[in-house]
Amino acid sequence: MESFSPLGALLGGAMIGLASALLWLGNGRIAGISGIFGQLLPPANAMVWRLVFLGAMVAGGFGAAILIPGLGVGGPGGEPVQLVGNPLWIVVSGLLIGLGTKIGNGCTSGHGVCGLARFSYRSLIAVIVFFVVAIVTVAATGVV
Repeated sequence: MESFSPLGALLGGAMIGLASALLWLGNGRIAGISGIFGQLLPPANAMVWRLVFLGAMVAGGFGAAILIPGLGVGGPGGEPVQLVGNPLWIVVSGLLIGLGTKIGNGCTSGHGVCGLARFSYRSLIAVIVFFVVAIVTVAATGVV
């Protein structure tokens, strides 16, 4: 966290909030990624907007990588992102995240960005649990 930039964090947060608000106002949908992705298989009635939203997310990440060379851990000029250790851990982590989003009826983006903005009590509890688990995980592993 040596090269934390409040300006970059503010800009990124504003863009996430704007995208969430536009999806809500324009389509009446919540920008929870687990819900958007989860409804692709089996195909739901309203599948086109989900594909456009997910495609735009990937394109945005790709565009940022092209426009800001060296974007990685620590910001521009930082080290490139690398997978940690055994790929089996990544698979296990992904499965646990999927299970958690199913049990919690949503993910961090849905509860944290959209749910809190709608003053959802369920989302408030979910976000508190997310943060407590994250803090305990960092304290236990020492990995930030």
